[in-house]
Amino acid sequence: MKNSGKVRVLKFYDERCNGCLECMKACSMIHFKTKEGGEKSAIKINKINKKFIMNACDQRGLCLDMCPVGALKRKKSSIVWLDKKICIGCQACIGFCPINAMRKSKDRIEPFKCISCGACIRVCPEKALEFIEKDINDIKEIVYHKQGV
Repeated sequence: MKNSGKVRVLKFYDERCNGCLECMKACSMIHFKTKEGGEKSAIKINKINKKFIMNACDQRGLCLDMCPVGALKRKKSSIVWLDKKICIGCQACIGFCPINAMRKSKDRIEPFKCISCGACIRVCPEKALEFIEKDINDIKEIVYHKQGV
């Protein structure tokens, strides 16, 4: 499958963030149809030493080769995607993710992650989030080369 060459990733402006967490609530609506935020959000905003930091998938794809059943794939848009129909819930991707961006919730067996949907961007009152395009070849990383790929 050919990738588009570009991928949308979240950029966070910590100096604009007011800590309202509306982004996390919007994200949990996408993944769980609830405004709980917290463990049901694929984006995390934390306050450390009076500064806000964001954690979300950066679409590098280091997790792709860790899935024993091939449930993680890179879509044509270059977004790393988890196919819930294939996933067996082994959580290997959660344990492997070097930036802790693969999430789990007690409400379902499959993990979840940022899918670059933009819900968080649309609700942020301070415009602290935006999409930026990056060249996929500048960010993607491969752990193992699959035979024939």
